[in-house]
Amino acid sequence: MSDRKYAGQRPPAMDPAGLAAEVRRRVSPGRFAHVEGVVQAAAELARRWGVAEDKAVLAAWLHDVAKELPQDTLLKLAERFGIIFDDEMAHMPHLWHAPVGAELARREFGVGDPDVLAAVRHHPTGRAGMSPLERIVFLADLIEPGRSFPGVDELRRLSTEDLDAALLAAYDGLIRYVLDKGGLLHSDTVAARNEILLRRS
Repeated sequence: MSDRKYAGQRPPAMDPAGLAAEVRRRVSPGRFAHVEGVVQAAAELARRWGVAEDKAVLAAWLHDVAKELPQDTLLKLAERFGIIFDDEMAHMPHLWHAPVGAELARREFGVGDPDVLAAVRHHPTGRAGMSPLERIVFLADLIEPGRSFPGVDELRRLSTEDLDAALLAAYDGLIRYVLDKGGLLHSDTVAARNEILLRRS
């Protein structure tokens, strides 16, 4: 995939159908089905927890807009956008789509809301000090209807009853998964989990 379409030209203001069409153009059918599921889950969680549904839906539509770009394209865009990967992030290319996607949301989709941009930027890892919107998008990415993994039904239940408990369970599952694969664990995830434990202690 060329990065010509990411030359900084912003699409015109789009209604929800136009936004969906633009996202569909940039990702595979399988990825688009996942994004639709995240939009659905984010809307439901936003209504449940009193978060602005329009912001949750916007962040959900855009959270994976850069997910399927090749690594070399992500690196070129990161350089163009002034994104600097620290040593940790430099060794985790599967996460590069998040900060790049946030910049695409800002530059090409005209998103100016810092909370929406943060939700896109931190959706794969979470972080300490997440806003309610960030928490919802992080969880929606994990519990959307197309997800099927051990514990997802319990995570869905918790997400409607206790956001902290749902986040803690999500972090625990993510950490176990990464450890079982012998992979690098992003420090933001550890910090986010510790924050919840300290708050609940």
